[in-house]
Amino acid sequence: MYQPSAFREERLETLHALIRSHPLATLITGGAGGLIANLVPFTLVDGGERGVLRAHIARANDQVEPLSAGAETLVVFQGPESYITPSWYASKREHGKVVPTWNYVVVQARGTPHVVDDPTWIRAQIGDLTATQENQRSAPWKVTDAPEAYISGQMKAIIGVELPISAIEGKWKVSQNRSAADRQGVQEGLRNDKINEEMARLVGFQNRDG
Repeated sequence: MYQPSAFREERLETLHALIRSHPLATLITGGAGGLIANLVPFTLVDGGERGVLRAHIARANDQVEPLSAGAETLVVFQGPESYITPSWYASKREHGKVVPTWNYVVVQARGTPHVVDDPTWIRAQIGDLTATQENQRSAPWKVTDAPEAYISGQMKAIIGVELPISAIEGKWKVSQNRSAADRQGVQEGLRNDKINEEMARLVGFQNRDG
């Protein structure tokens, strides 16, 4: 990943927090059939130096083959993103030498995967994934709310994937390379236009640090 130093994020707790808050990731594998990418929701558990990613995919998914072969795999977690108009910059009014850009947050994790064909493991992963999404609801749905025979039947069509993270990097491109006045303008513009409050908070955090 192209990594200008101003945007590099290396704190593991920050990278993990992004994974947990944006668990739907792009799973990318390469094999005899070329590159394949699918959107897959992941759970993150403790293990090793950098954590372990877990997921489940359809048995019919073409990625089962390269995952089973243990080919190096890339998982990309996309956080908040937003187009940034130069009209928000204070420097536009000063000299006009500004252009549009895009702010975004992304985490890339790599590792050697293995496929898990174990109903107990898969059931636990499904339960963990469901709980992380449902627990904020006043009446959370649980896997056990569905008929057991139905869940068992559904599980026959999926297989587990576990990826110990061997390398992880993050990129927080949130206007750090702009002046304090420009960052303030971006934050206000995002909020006034009701575009992306999460990105506005990130830009504002950089502005306080600046």
